[in-house]
Amino acid sequence: MGCDITNSRAVEVVARLKGIDVEKSNFSFICSDLSHLSVYSRPISNPVFKVIRRNTPGPFTFILEANNNVPKYFKGRKKTVGIRVPDNNIICEIVRELGNPIVSTSIHDEDEMLEYSIDPELIHEKYREVTDLVIDGGTGEIVPSTIVDFTGEEPVILRQGKGILQW
Repeated sequence: MGCDITNSRAVEVVARLKGIDVEKSNFSFICSDLSHLSVYSRPISNPVFKVIRRNTPGPFTFILEANNNVPKYFKGRKKTVGIRVPDNNIICEIVRELGNPIVSTSIHDEDEMLEYSIDPELIHEKYREVTDLVIDGGTGEIVPSTIVDFTGEEPVILRQGKGILQW
């Protein structure tokens, strides 16, 4: 689930649908390429950039120090931004056409056996009255992205997901 990061009303809707406060959210920014790193994060070292470049596009979320270009409603008490460059042509093309990253979050499933909703038909059935559109790109995957925090002295894998980090 996502929307243009510059559309504060849409971001509020996504947060409300998720049942969270935007300032307390852990939304990530879906980018089409690495050019958005310098737009939304503080400068990163060459070794960090090389690791990110080696692992994108792919199933990773990279936590970086946010700069002043991150919309204020995301920052709150946080000073970080999650950046993703997925290996998905549909979302990357949407981002390219839009010209801005998309704020993104997983859709949690009410079924206790599943953590995430991945069936486009079921997602459409549940959200068609409160969203502008649901794009059917096929059934998604249950395994989330790997989250890597690059804000400290040493990188930390906060969640091991689908991606195996190549150093």
